[in-house]
Order: sequence, then C-alpha cells, then structure tokens
Amino acid sequence: MKIDEYKRRGSSIRRKPNESMRAIVTITVGVVFGFYIGVSFPAFAPSKLKLVPSIDTFLGDSYSGQSTQTILNVISVTRDNVSTEAQKLDDPSEIFVSTNPRGAERLPPAIIASESDFYPRRLYGRPSEDLVLKPKYLVTFTVGYNQKENIDQTVKKFSDNFTILLFHYDGRTTEWDEFEWSKRAIHISVPKQTKWWYAKRFLHPDIIAPYEYIFIWDEDLGVENFDAEEYIKLVRKHKLEISQPGLDPSSKGLTWQMTMRREDLEVHKEAEEKPGWCNDRHQPPCAAFVEIMAPVFSREAWRCVWHLIQNDLVHGWGLDFALRKCIEPAYERIGVVDAQWIVHQGIPSLGNQGNEENGKTPSVRDRCKNEWKMFQDRVANAEKDYYKSVGVGSMDHEANWVTPDRIQ
Repeated sequence: MKIDEYKRRGSSIRRKPNESMRAIVTITVGVVFGFYIGVSFPAFAPSKLKLVPSIDTFLGDSYSGQSTQTILNVISVTRDNVSTEAQKLDDPSEIFVSTNPRGAERLPPAIIASESDFYPRRLYGRPSEDLVLKPKYLVTFTVGYNQKENIDQTVKKFSDNFTILLFHYDGRTTEWDEFEWSKRAIHISVPKQTKWWYAKRFLHPDIIAPYEYIFIWDEDLGVENFDAEEYIKLVRKHKLEISQPGLDPSSKGLTWQMTMRREDLEVHKEAEEKPGWCNDRHQPPCAAFVEIMAPVFSREAWRCVWHLIQNDLVHGWGLDFALRKCIEPAYERIGVVDAQWIVHQGIPSLGNQGNEENGKTPSVRDRCKNEWKMFQDRVANAEKDYYKSVGVGSMDHEANWVTPDRIQ
C-alpha cells in the first residue's frame, strides 16, 4: 500500500515541472504576440474623435431645424464608418467619415444637409416657423410669354399642394406678375433652352426631394378636362411610377396608340401598334411607355430618370423609350391616365433658332432626330459594356426601338 502511494506521488512530482514549462511558453508567446499587435496599430483616442453628438442635442431643441433624416444620419454613424485614412492623419481628432456624400467626408454627419427644396423662406423669425404650407408636388412648365393665357388656365388646374416652377426660354419673367399665382411661383430664366436642358440643371433629385410627384410639362397643353388632384388619386390607385394624361384624339402630332385616350378606362398600360413595331408586347411603344410632352414622375422614379438624361442631348428625343429602365416591372408601373386627359395643341416655340450657314439654316428638328439616334446608341453601348464586364453574353434589350425615320 505504501509502495503504490509512493509511485503516485512520484508521478505527480514529475508532472509539475512539465506543466510549469508549458505555462511559461504560453505566456511568452502571448506577450510577443501582444507586442507586435500593439506596434502595428498606433495609439488612437476615440474620445478625441467625437463623430456622434448626443441625440438629446437634437431632440431637446424643438427649434433646431434638424430634419428626421439628419437625426437618422447621426444614429447610423458608428466607429466603423470612420475611414482608415482618418487614422493616418497626424491629428487623430480630424473628422473623416467615408459614408458621407462625396466631398463632405470631413464634416460631422449631423451638419450635412444633402437635400433642398423650392420653398421660399422669410428673412426674419424662426426658421422652423417659415413654412405655413409645404406643397407635396411640383409642376414645371417651360414657357414663353406668348403662351401666358394658356399657362394661366393650366396653372389654375393645380391646387396649393403644388409648387409652380416656370422655366423661361424667352427671358421675360416680370411680365408674368399680372397673374397673382405668378408672385408665388419660382421663375428661372435662360434664353432659348429646352425643358430637358432645364430639368438636368435645376431638377436634381436632391433639390426636389420633398415632392412626391413631379410634372414636367410643355406649354401648349389644353387642360379643360384635367384636374391635378384627381390625377394624383388615380396614379396612386393604379400604382403608377411614371405616367401621363391620355391625349385627346384631336391632339396635333398624335403618333402613338399607347398615349391616346380611351374613353372606357381609368388607366391603360398597353396598346396595339403598327405591325413590326412591337416584337415584345411588354416593351415600348406598346407598353411601359409615355411621351415626353407631359410626363409625371414619382420621386423614386425621377431619381433614376434624372441620371438617364444626357447633359448634352437637350431635346429628350428617345428618352421615352428608355424610361422603362428605371422601373420594374415597367409594363405594370408605367401607364396613361384616361380619366384625366389633355389636348396637345402643337404650338411651335423653339423651332427656328439656328443661324444661317453656307446658305442653309440648321434645323432644330434635324438635331432632334440626330439626338434620338445618339441616345439610342449610347444606351445600347452602355448596356453592352456592362454585360461584357460581368461576363454575360449579348442581350437584345432594344428590339422595340423605333427610329425617327419610321414615324415620319
């Protein structure tokens, strides 16, 4: 019995040195590893980099003017948003937030105001008390003073829920003050420019962010049978992201069956066209199609469409065939509102703008046709390049392009 006990004690004594050695080795490795980790990352004092002010700062001041979006920006920012570039700065208290808008990385997120509007404001008092009414929709017209009577009748079809914005291509603005509504409207004047030139430069999605729907209309539309508020109700009911009022059959220059008004419907989303024009019945001009004379966009759709508009192609020809690229499924979300219809009067306004060269005056219409072809080629090439970059074969997405020579 004593012999067995002695053997057990001896075995225990032999194990203790082995366990001690293992502990020493583990500690040594840990210290070395920790040292290398420490020297690999410079000292960083998060307390010096105050990216997220207390939310109480904004909630506690009812007159701070901070929007809900600003508060959400503050909440969403974490230490993970800080670019590694900030850690490379000599002063670790320098702000650098990579998720901020481009160019604003050095601003604290709570101060960033990335959106605007067309709401006029007072020059006195509290900013939070400036706006008694915030219009929910925006309607724009590109106008010349000669069409003042027609525009006056059209504007009266839009309620106080609409901000009225006039783009003046003839340079005449103050004359419009004979109309009471004009004194509340926004006026922008650049001579001899088209509405798509204006739209690209003054209707950036972040500028018109508060507006739920945007009407971008011509000046020569008859609106006797149109009511803007009723139109919005039908757009919501049928879940249209891009739309237009139906065109009365008496309209001038009526080209497409898709945009012609149907008397027995509230809304239609497809049509029968000429043979050979629609290889795919879900694509323009048989579906997913509205014209560019009186389009209406939801806020979400316009954010995409604005980027689709080419900066140098000012007439917008061909754009109507590509609008579907911003909506999915386009044949369900793009449509024509028949119950609220208009008449296209077809009054020429910017048709004679060219200067004579070599005995010939350049034609505005010729440029329109050329822009259509240029836009079509750009869209096709951009898609081809994209699919090539992701390793996808040729895609025939433009089977229904209708060129200008086919509709003359």
